Amino acid sequence: MAAMVEIEDIRKVYDGGFEALSGVTLDIEEGEILALLGPNGAGKTTLISTICGITLASSGAIRVGGHDVVTDYRAARGLIGLVPQEVNLEPFEKVRNTVKFSRGLFGKPADDAYIEQILRRLSLWDKRDAAIRELSGGMKRRVLIAKALSHAPRVLFLDEPTAGVDVELRRDMWEIVAGLKEDGVTIILTTHYIEEAEAIADRVGVINKGRLLLVERKDALMARMGQKRLRIDLQEPISEIPAALSDYDLTLTEDGGALVYAYDTNAERTGIATLMTEMSRAGLVLRDIQTSQNSLEDIFVGLVHTGEDAA
Repeated sequence: MAAMVEIEDIRKVYDGGFEALSGVTLDIEEGEILALLGPNGAGKTTLISTICGITLASSGAIRVGGHDVVTDYRAARGLIGLVPQEVNLEPFEKVRNTVKFSRGLFGKPADDAYIEQILRRLSLWDKRDAAIRELSGGMKRRVLIAKALSHAPRVLFLDEPTAGVDVELRRDMWEIVAGLKEDGVTIILTTHYIEEAEAIADRVGVINKGRLLLVERKDALMARMGQKRLRIDLQEPISEIPAALSDYDLTLTEDGGALVYAYDTNAERTGIATLMTEMSRAGLVLRDIQTSQNSLEDIFVGLVHTGEDAA
């Protein structure tokens, strides 16, 4: 089955020689959530703008639902909903009229029942006759999503959708995205909130300096690249790590009350058993132990730094 979004060797070079995208190739499957992570200026928004036809690529090809975004622009764009970073809404217009107008821009016939369904889903129905200027920042974000969904797109781009909203509203929006996925909508989001990708994404892509460094299923990525840490709380604090334990990747907490051991989950042996034996021989008495695994944020930072070093 063909991917819903097909990106082939896309490059974007601006006047002056700045290369915003450098040979990006990516297939995005129907009904998946792809989180695109990267620092400011990495190329995330440029990539989305190019897929949506707002920016023209210097070379390469993009298809949405099998339609080329340049030669068959109208059909491709009709499948796409875009929620931009900037909140740019007519302040004196009513919520319902704003969403209905967006539907009309795509040549769709009036459908009050569908508009009501969207507004209810986004908890905007009670605000349907309110002027945009009367809404909170979070509610305005919801209106942007309602506008993007007004023509029933099959691909939804969310460019920093929860920037500036509180934690509770952010989690509400995660639930909205999960519901859209259940309807088969393909969702691509850019975000600075690593926990957002960790919570809802199926796959994670990391982009930096216009290059796609990695695209992988979230769980597989964390299993492959995540390190685990074993925290060993001691019965009595120590001032330094005993010389007999120098061969192990150990760090001592500031209070001297615990040792932290980093190990690779994919290694043939973790070394924990021999470490425990050596600690006992060194006269250290354990009080408690606990493990933790690298978060997606740790992995992301490591990938970006590696990419910068390679460049």
